[in-house]
Amino acid sequence: MEECTVPENRNIRSDQLIRFTGERAQKDCPCLLRRVVVWDSINEREIVLLSNLLAFGSTTIAAIYKDRWEIELFFKALKQNLKVKSFVGTSENALRIQIWTALIAILLLKWLHHLSKAKWSLSNLASMLRLNLFTYRALTAWLDNPFGTPPILPESQQLTLGLA
Repeated sequence: MEECTVPENRNIRSDQLIRFTGERAQKDCPCLLRRVVVWDSINEREIVLLSNLLAFGSTTIAAIYKDRWEIELFFKALKQNLKVKSFVGTSENALRIQIWTALIAILLLKWLHHLSKAKWSLSNLASMLRLNLFTYRALTAWLDNPFGTPPILPESQQLTLGLA
C-alpha cells in the first residue's frame, strides 16, 4: 500500500504498509499491517517482521521483536535444561516461586558450566548432574573429573561414644 522511509545507518532494509489481498486473508485480517525487513548481521540473513504496530518506528519494532525472541530463547533453555513441563501451582504466587526457583537453578548450572574443565554443553552438564545426584563426592572434584569412579561409601564422620 505504501513504502515508508528507511532510517539511515540502521539494519532496516525496508519498511512497508501492506494489506493482504487473498479472499480468506482479507476476512481473517482486514487491517493494515507493517512489513519491516531487518538485516541480521550475526547470521547474515534478512528477517521479515509483520506487525500491527503502525505508530512505532521501524527500528523500535525491530528492537521489540529482538527482545521478544531473546525471552523465547531463555524460556526454551529453561524448559530444555530443567525439564519444566508444567507448573505445579496455578496461583500467581506459586508461579512466581516456580519461575524464581528455575532462574536460580539455571544460574547455578551456568556457574557450574563456567567452572567445569570438561567442555560440554549446558544440557549435557544438566543431564550428568541429574545422573550423579546421589553419589558421594565433592562437586568441585566431580567437575574436574566427571567420569572418574565415585567412592563406594562416604567417609564416616560420626564420632565414637566411649561407654565402656
